[in-house]
Amino acid sequence: MRHARGYRRLNRTHEHRKALFANMAGSLIEHEQIKTTLPKAKELKRVADKLITLGKRGDLHARRQAAAKLKQDQHVQKLFDVLGPRYKDRQGGYVRVLKAGYRYGDMAPMAIIEFVDRDVDAKGAADRARVAAEEAALDE
Repeated sequence: MRHARGYRRLNRTHEHRKALFANMAGSLIEHEQIKTTLPKAKELKRVADKLITLGKRGDLHARRQAAAKLKQDQHVQKLFDVLGPRYKDRQGGYVRVLKAGYRYGDMAPMAIIEFVDRDVDAKGAADRARVAAEEAALDE
């Protein structure tokens, strides 16, 4: 029987899993598309959908609940200012998981996880802004 098998343990402790999904959810919110292994992506989908639902609610209690799950305030801010209003009329299914072949080193099944109506320019935008700022500082 399959009792009490509600999630994938991913060969990690509870604390490690909690930190893993907090970091991955933050990266997904920041870049709106990330590449990871298929089991991690399938579990992250559950976490991300719940965070988007909190972002749609938009009240103070939801913001504090999201801040407890995510590591950085900038991710909470984007969740409530950008993603919550974007998915206001959608009833669920905010994240899609696409299979992306196998990793070369260990043949682990890979997947791309992304938001359904994602902003294509969001991926790597922080890195581009950082590089532009560094170049501007060097020119001065």
